[in-house]
Amino acid sequence: MTGPVLAVDQGTSGTKALVVCPERGVLGTGFAPVRPRALPGGLVEVDPRELYDSVVTAGRAALAEAGEPVVAVGLANQGETVLAWDPATGEPLTDALVWQDRRAAAICSELAPRAQELTRITGLPLDPYFAAPKMAWIRRHLTGAGVVTTSDAWLVHRLTRAFVTDAATAGRTGLLDLDAVAWSDAALDAYGLGGEPLPRVVDCDTPVGTTTAFGPPLPLTGLLVDQQAALLAQDVTAPGAAKCTYGTGAFLLAQTGPAPRRGDSGLVACVAWRLGGRSSYCLDGQVYTAASAVRWLTDLGVIAGPGELDPVGGAVPDAGGVTFVPALAGLAAPWWRGDVRGAVTGLGLDTGPGQLVRALCEGIAAQVAELAAAAAADLGTPLTTLRVDGGLTRSALLMQTQADLLQRPVEVSALPDATALGVAAVARLGHTPGLAVREAVPEWKPSAVYEPRITADEAAERLGRFRTAVAALLAAGDGAP
Repeated sequence: MTGPVLAVDQGTSGTKALVVCPERGVLGTGFAPVRPRALPGGLVEVDPRELYDSVVTAGRAALAEAGEPVVAVGLANQGETVLAWDPATGEPLTDALVWQDRRAAAICSELAPRAQELTRITGLPLDPYFAAPKMAWIRRHLTGAGVVTTSDAWLVHRLTRAFVTDAATAGRTGLLDLDAVAWSDAALDAYGLGGEPLPRVVDCDTPVGTTTAFGPPLPLTGLLVDQQAALLAQDVTAPGAAKCTYGTGAFLLAQTGPAPRRGDSGLVACVAWRLGGRSSYCLDGQVYTAASAVRWLTDLGVIAGPGELDPVGGAVPDAGGVTFVPALAGLAAPWWRGDVRGAVTGLGLDTGPGQLVRALCEGIAAQVAELAAAAAADLGTPLTTLRVDGGLTRSALLMQTQADLLQRPVEVSALPDATALGVAAVARLGHTPGLAVREAVPEWKPSAVYEPRITADEAAERLGRFRTAVAALLAAGDGAP
């Protein structure tokens, strides 16, 4: 077995770093917050320097706590966050447009006649959530200088001077040919990005260079986009299983094997990872606001923070007829309507914080249940279980609601930092050629399993109310000027 590795998960609201030993587990941890700016009109941006500084700060803190050397570094990234930067100096030329940013919606509207063609090539729907529309927007409105890439390519360049991106992150751009796992000239031309210098697409377990950012020289040997890293750590490899990570948003992924599965349910087909030259694919569905919706309730003063979901929501028996569609940044899969905004219906004079909390938990869980149903339809087999990770899995109320609406067991990961553990695995694979994936991935162990406590009829009734509320929002959006 190899020695410990430093795994860095650069996320939307912060960077988490772990020193992970294959025999002794997590030896050290570090965290540094990141504060994206949410601006009017659906804009979300962040200073790229804050991203890099958080990587260095969290990584150094984890190493200091571990107190022993590591053999390699792995880096996970946000996926669809983009910026322009100078490849000669490494300096940012723009702020980073965060994956939630909607400013490229007009570019997607222009490309609507080519939507079917682009989805066939890339597996992704035409939506400003993905990187390519935001990259085109930067070129059109901010600067033509330097290079425009996802945030991982910039971070890796700052760390090692290499100009690369991993196959799974490249698959989140809308510019990758899903079958060839190579940049698509047709997609680049469609977005007006033909001729752009793009990073080299590498396997996730590829040594890409050496960094001294954390102190001693260390090889960077693993790169993987965040949700796919969590998928690997959750050991979701069998048909009928899926994982959902409850972070800023909620993200459900189901493994489909060595060939992409393009369904018609509204889910995304994308690269799960490419290891040792072999690609694996997955289906992917997104809920844009999960923990960010909880933060919204907190900012309103309804609760003091996510730790109050259970005591406040548990103080009442049900949502009291309140339905909450938490589309606070639009609806993602399977609807792909970023223009739609959230709604709370059924309010009465007797509605209190407890009912609002329960309605929010039900709204998040209902969206995940819709994603699970879509994945089952595309796979042609029902999901047997859902493995979950992320900060909101600490809420027993949300997890029980999820099991109830899904009518399937929900298995909570015993390892809360699944993304970092997944990228630790690919870093270990990149450092030690010939190591089997099974040897690199930690053994799956649930800390809790939630079984459904309501009948299938009651679950269908509650999901029906949610779907009715979504249909009303979609209809209102269609009728908007």
